[in-house]
Amino acid sequence: MLLSIQSDISAFAWAMGLAAAFVVGMSKAGIKGIAVINVTLMALAFGAKESTGLVVPLLILADVFAVSYYNRHTQWKYIARFLPWILAGILIGVFIGMDLDEDTFKIGMAVIILGSVAMMYWWDRKKSKKVPTHWSFAGFIGILAGITTMIGNLAGAFSNIFFLAMRLPKNEFIGTAAWLFLIINVFKLPFHIWSWGTITPETLLINLKLAPGILVGLYVGVRLVKIIKEGFYRKMILILTALGAILILVR
Repeated sequence: MLLSIQSDISAFAWAMGLAAAFVVGMSKAGIKGIAVINVTLMALAFGAKESTGLVVPLLILADVFAVSYYNRHTQWKYIARFLPWILAGILIGVFIGMDLDEDTFKIGMAVIILGSVAMMYWWDRKKSKKVPTHWSFAGFIGILAGITTMIGNLAGAFSNIFFLAMRLPKNEFIGTAAWLFLIINVFKLPFHIWSWGTITPETLLINLKLAPGILVGLYVGVRLVKIIKEGFYRKMILILTALGAILILVR
């Protein structure tokens, strides 16, 4: 059975899978906003729903590295404010993801992401130092992040918006996001294994073969983060997040 599944995967699919793993590594190293490219590549290589479970162990592998490298920059108060809402969103996503109309979902999600990016761009242009403190901001963004991370591993865009709104400096942004996503992805594991059946011994073997792409991406990403300036980093995240939303629409 396992050998049969492996032999059915084309060379092109393996290439897209390795490219996706490379993008995961770069994203977890701190090049935020590009994770949606990994989602698209994995969906094209292995199928939409199947890829959601397939990629989770790869995300956890990269999360462990990111946590160990950026741990000293973690700001736990923001995780405490954001995480409960994301976990609630994941539980919602477990149920609605079973019979979800994918076209309706991706259009709505892309519109929400683009609208949020436009709002963040307006805030940056205004140069306001005031950040959203009402619980409804973290609640709204967090529940959307939870639903989308369960259904499509697409919480990155929403977490980017939240952390940018909190005006976290570059390293604090990366360190806080690293711990947040390690917790989230471990929390998702049981649902992918027992509720959806999208993580199996077969998918774990595929993960093992794609892992080198993660390591290369991590190395490249860490080196790039060191040379990216603070102001440019914020603009880069907004641009890549917006491009990711457009990519969701056309994938």
